Amino acid sequence: MAETTADDQLWSRVVTLSGRVESELAKVLQRTHRLGLSEYRALCHLASADQGELRMQELADAVGLNQSSASRLVARLESAGLTVRDHCPADRRGVYSVITEAGRDLHAAAQPTYLAALATALDRAAADPDLATTVKTLRG
Repeated sequence: MAETTADDQLWSRVVTLSGRVESELAKVLQRTHRLGLSEYRALCHLASADQGELRMQELADAVGLNQSSASRLVARLESAGLTVRDHCPADRRGVYSVITEAGRDLHAAAQPTYLAALATALDRAAADPDLATTVKTLRG
């Protein structure tokens, strides 16, 4: 049987922690704001971007999605009126996703919920003896 390394054990704890936290964040955002976690993250990146816009590939990279998944994500945001697509004036092939006022409003409303849920999820994980050290290290 293969030997488990310290790196493998650490990575396993990080993946477990991430899964737990992401699950709690997704549930709270959906229940409270009818917003998925990827949608929230996209709104965060767009809200903080220059002129509230990012090229589709930049948004995909920022949210951690492939191009196809990012296109579906943006389509959902557009159908909800949270973003619009715009073409790059210098490169007509370039497509931007641009946050709308409704998107900014939803982001502003969801951000305190997200931050509170994140703190709660990390506090819960810190109470788990298998994850306490990992949480403490990440929180610095």
